[in-house]
Amino acid sequence: MSKPIIQTENLRFSYVTAEGVAPIVLDGVNLTIEEGSFVAVLGHNGSGKSTLAKHMNGILLPTGGAVYVDGMDTTQEQLLLEIRRTVGMVFQNPDNQIVANVVEEDVAFAPENLGVPPEEIRRRVDDALKAVGMYQFREHAPHLLSGGQKQRIAIAGVIAMAPRCIVLDEPTAMLDPIGRADVLRTIKQLNRERGVTVVLITHHMDEAAQADRLVVMAKGKVIADGTPKEVFRDVEGLKAVGLTVPDTTQLLWELRQAGLDVPLDALSDEECAQALKTLLTR
Repeated sequence: MSKPIIQTENLRFSYVTAEGVAPIVLDGVNLTIEEGSFVAVLGHNGSGKSTLAKHMNGILLPTGGAVYVDGMDTTQEQLLLEIRRTVGMVFQNPDNQIVANVVEEDVAFAPENLGVPPEEIRRRVDDALKAVGMYQFREHAPHLLSGGQKQRIAIAGVIAMAPRCIVLDEPTAMLDPIGRADVLRTIKQLNRERGVTVVLITHHMDEAAQADRLVVMAKGKVIADGTPKEVFRDVEGLKAVGLTVPDTTQLLWELRQAGLDVPLDALSDEECAQALKTLLTR
């Protein structure tokens, strides 16, 4: 079993408002993310999933409980630089992360600020751009790229910092289906081929289904945690908190409601098609 890279222990968090009222956003979250894993965190707006993401590299600090990154307590200010080197963040809007007028200069920005030597920066920039399939655009202006391409540049900028874990907070929210597919492919390759731990925050069922592990949040709590097949099998439980399930699961669930004997964990299109074929050829 891999060692944990992120741990939350009874994590609680409240945003303090101007009126002094502090609604609870995270309510006792206990979570362990193992190194090298690909974990999706699924939930509605207001479930606490983005707030949880911002705790994973010390952007937000706990109101109660604790967060540890590779054993480092995020409340220890002297450890924050090392924590942020370990866990990189990619946000919803790539325009907020792109700072330079040329793609390769943008990807070099963070390593330069970390004091990485110039020849190592060159190697990291080329490597990061190749990893996201954007090397041929290295001399382009970022603002001329598509949304999906910009997001891949933002991911390359984080890869160039050489983090062991990347947390992506709704990275496809502003993208069209082609851009979403490109970014998802990039994320999966980073995890499978480079062993980078990936935490994907999303409200898209189809994205969540591609992770190895799925954590579902509602009202600041973890309400389900398991493989996507295990979690999506509980159709009623997810519907009770206003979440849907992938189309394949929905179809099989409706067939089961009608009294037909089909499995609920045939998650991919291929598995679902095979389950239907088996049903029809009995």
